[in-house]
Amino acid sequence: MATPKIILYTNHLCPWAHRAHIALKESGLEYEEVIIDLNVPREQWYLDINPGPRGLVPTISYNGNIIIESAIVSQFIADAHPSHLLPPSAPVENAITRARINLFVDAFISKVLPHLFAGIRAASEQERDAAAEALIAGVLKEVEPLLASTEGKGPFFGGSEKLTLAEVLTGSFLLRILSFGKPEHALVSTKLPVLLEKAPRFKRWSEATVNHPSVNFIWNEKLVADLTRAKFAPKA
Repeated sequence: MATPKIILYTNHLCPWAHRAHIALKESGLEYEEVIIDLNVPREQWYLDINPGPRGLVPTISYNGNIIIESAIVSQFIADAHPSHLLPPSAPVENAITRARINLFVDAFISKVLPHLFAGIRAASEQERDAAAEALIAGVLKEVEPLLASTEGKGPFFGGSEKLTLAEVLTGSFLLRILSFGKPEHALVSTKLPVLLEKAPRFKRWSEATVNHPSVNFIWNEKLVADLTRAKFAPKA
């Protein structure tokens, strides 16, 4: 396959755009990067590329073909350049693996992630603690059982020794879950790190994911924490 010309329109502070960075890095693809300032209205040239009403990131231009939406961008990369991230759709065993990855990511995004943002927006310590408890409850009910196949095997989804699309689509949020409860940030309940001990599979998986170079290479913990506080945390 000829080397594709890829332009990634992104912002390093956006967890959704971060997904595309992980997919591209892990796939070993070279790309041109264009940073989009998310603090100002999008310029018309970008709206011409991504015509949605808000001009979201990420967007990629792949040999001139425009692809938008973070999950779609990430899966496109994995499909266009087959690797350990995602098996081809056939035979049926591969289709089952892909379905399990989709279920896992959906469970994480719909049942766990909302409680992270609830904790950030909480107006009191009691509300932050309640959000942390709800997050762990979601992990224990929806996510921990889906990580059973990692026991005694590789740390990534399905017992893989390498990243999969599951980590591509969740890694940027795991960075925030594991860092925002630190005392120096306290964006969510500082009890969250202790509560994670209740979910040993999730803890092992998430720690392996955030420590992977393809996941954390654009991550600036302090900057993201400070900007998240300024944007979302309730004002005193």
